[in-house]
Amino acid sequence: MADMDVVKVEGLGKQVPATGAGEIPLVILQDITFSVTAGESVAIVGASGSGKSTLLGLLAGLDLPTAGMVQLAGENLGQLDEDQRAKLRGRLLGFVFQSFLLLPALNALENVMLPLELAGRTGAAEQARQWLERVGLEHRLKHYPRHLSGGEQQRVALARAFAPNPRLVLADEPTGNLDAATGERIIDLMFEINAQQGTTLVLVTHDEAIARRCGRVLRMHGGRLVEAAGA
Repeated sequence: MADMDVVKVEGLGKQVPATGAGEIPLVILQDITFSVTAGESVAIVGASGSGKSTLLGLLAGLDLPTAGMVQLAGENLGQLDEDQRAKLRGRLLGFVFQSFLLLPALNALENVMLPLELAGRTGAAEQARQWLERVGLEHRLKHYPRHLSGGEQQRVALARAFAPNPRLVLADEPTGNLDAATGERIIDLMFEINAQQGTTLVLVTHDEAIARRCGRVLRMHGGRLVEAAGA
């Protein structure tokens, strides 16, 4: 359904336990509540240390909260074990990271093929080839990450994220390791693909110009949501 919540967060909190006598727990997130509907684009912004990357990790089920709930497409992550959360990620999520996180032993084509093969898709090589053509890397299919520029690596990462046609793409500072001009081209490409695919996008960024391109902005400070507004 078009209006279904792809992401639903209620009362989310994350603490790191105290390590010694007399110390108090480190509070990273407090009482976070919001939802994201299908096809929506949402930016999470805030200063370094505001908790936005921790929040993204909780949305992906890479970590578990100490309070509250995260649901992805109606599935409560807290009720799933680690293997079940991994399967859910493979079925629902695509990721774009600041540091690209391509597998160095795989070439560009193989990096994009990997999530398709893990999802049991037939014709993974041809689908991956088409996606690399779509991001302008048809001449780099057999190149390994170490032979690609930062912008080219992020294009491979975009192709890898969107190739399985995920319900939700999570992007963590996707231009953080790129120069301004290259970063702008990557963001243009990401938003273009996202619009064409109708994917739900949650984007962590410190760049206000990028945030304004999303349909909604969630602003964080000190581990709390302090503002939620349309862009």
